[in-house]
Amino acid sequence: MSQSAVSRQISALEDDPGLKLFIRHARGLVLTEVGEQLFRTAHRMHWELQQVETQMSESQDVPTGPLIVTTTVGIGSTWLSSRLDEFLKLYPLIQLEIRLNDAELDTAMREADVAIRLHRPNQSEMIQRKLFTVHNHFYATNSYIDEFGMPATVDNLEDHRIISFGEPVPSYLGDINFLERMGRSDSSPRRAALKVNSIYGMLQACRAGIGIAMLPDYVTEKEDGPVQSCPRSSCRLMKPISSTPGAEKFQTRRRVP
Repeated sequence: MSQSAVSRQISALEDDPGLKLFIRHARGLVLTEVGEQLFRTAHRMHWELQQVETQMSESQDVPTGPLIVTTTVGIGSTWLSSRLDEFLKLYPLIQLEIRLNDAELDTAMREADVAIRLHRPNQSEMIQRKLFTVHNHFYATNSYIDEFGMPATVDNLEDHRIISFGEPVPSYLGDINFLERMGRSDSSPRRAALKVNSIYGMLQACRAGIGIAMLPDYVTEKEDGPVQSCPRSSCRLMKPISSTPGAEKFQTRRRVP
């Protein structure tokens, strides 16, 4: 850069605050007291900016900060909770919060960062990933089977106590009350001995020996009590979906796979 160009830059720098920043003499330029103060401040700002850039770069490699995950009570209290230990060991700087709610939280409004659901989100901008396929089976405890016997045919269900999901049944649970209509018309369902508006509640009732319940395998995978009491061909399937909003905020701050 030429000397004249440097002079113009210095003049412009002094004109902006209206202060004299340099003392000019034959051997060059010397900073005034105000100039020294401005230099120290600019140097500190430059250093702090470099620190922020370094921290942002490191955060891309080491996930850190709060992470809110929402899912249903059934999935969260069974399938998800049993897998959190491995996640927290992999990402010790993540501040994990699990919000269990059968009503859907609005991830687009940042009520949660990640949602695990039994259906695809309506928002097209959501990043989605299939986690696993859910199989539903009929379950009862050994004590219940000892008392009432194992239903060998559909007609045998008339002599058994049925545990169903209470109304209204969320659409994402599919035909969770299939036991009521198995072998019957929709207009004449089988009477349930107990209705519970929670998958986890149905599991607890089944575990207590109250009756037969149709349950997804994610709530029974670690159960020793209830036993499967129906052929695999009689079951319905669902596919849980994990989704995150827009991904940019989530990936920038945490980048959790």
